[in-house]
Formats: sequence, structure tokens, C-alpha cells
Amino acid sequence: MKKRFLKTIRDAIEKQYPNYTNDKLDEIMYGVEGIYLTFTKTIIIFALAFILGIAKELLFLLLAFNFIRLFAFGMHADNSLTCLVFSSALFLTGAFASKYINLDLNIIYILYIVILIIIAIFAPADTVKRPLIKKNKRIRFKVLSIVTIILYFIITIYTKNQYITNYLIFGLIIECILILPITYKLFDMPYNNYKTYKNKV
Repeated sequence: MKKRFLKTIRDAIEKQYPNYTNDKLDEIMYGVEGIYLTFTKTIIIFALAFILGIAKELLFLLLAFNFIRLFAFGMHADNSLTCLVFSSALFLTGAFASKYINLDLNIIYILYIVILIIIAIFAPADTVKRPLIKKNKRIRFKVLSIVTIILYFIITIYTKNQYITNYLIFGLIIECILILPITYKLFDMPYNNYKTYKNKV
């Protein structure tokens, strides 16, 4: 069903925009596939969250996560079931933590420092389907990722709201997990895929 849906979308885009290159189409379809998988997966995860009484926390956590995800990217599991199980574990745990954990200010500072270091070193983390071949793109996304961390930190300092702080912090922690080389290795997925291309710019 997924392959048929994605093929229909790609054919429609090619027909509407015949001047698009394969690279451009691949980039668009990466986003479309991400939306499709996110939508189907999110329905299941939200159903579980509703049963567990953490649906609101999950919603705000996903908002915080998806914003940094735009720039830092990260691992996508090849298998849909693996993706669902791993995502459920990450996001439901993050939602629980957001609801029940009260972070000390010093711990918050330490977490932001660690997160900033991880993002500065490992973001953006590409995938086989979307290798970030162009060096200027990788630099731009890294800068945007770091700016996002700083923005989250400023919000945390000025809002002084424990729940908002938790959504931001745990959203960032989940993103950090998804860009670490060890996470790619655990799922037997290649890391720094752009390095396999000879014509890097």
C-alpha cells in the first residue's frame, strides 16, 4: 500500500513538474514518505498515549521534536514495525517524563550543554535515502540546528514553565538519540552516507 501510494504521488509530481530532476524528486519524495509514515505511525502512538493519559504531553513533545528534526535529521528505521516499536518506546517514554519529571535548574543547564555538544558534532545525520552530499547544505543545517538549541534554551530560561521545559528538553534528547552513530550501528544502518559519493561539493 505504501509503495503504491508513493508511486502515485511521484507520478503526479513528475507530470505536473516535468522539469524536476531525479534529485529534486527524490528530495520531495523523502518528505512525502516521512509524512506518510509519520501519519500512520502517529495514529497508533497517539491511541496508546490516550489510553495512558499522556496524549497532551505527546503532542507538545512531538512539536518540539519535529522542529529540531527539520535541521538535524536523523535515523529512519527501514522496517515499519521496527520504526513503530522504537518510536513508541522513545515518544511514550518522553511524554511520561515530560509529565512526571521535575528537572532541577542545574540539571537543565548540564543537559543543554550535552545536547549542544552532540548536535554540534553529529548534526545533521543523513540517511541512505537522503544523503546530504553538498557540504554547504550540511553546514547550513548544522548552524540551523545549533541556533534551534539556543532558541530552545532561551525559551526555557524565560518561560520558567516546567512542562514547556520538559517538552523542549526531551524532544531534543530524542533527536540526539536519533543522530548518534551508535544508534545507526544498533540498527545496522550506514552513517554519514554522503561520504559514499565521490563528487562531494
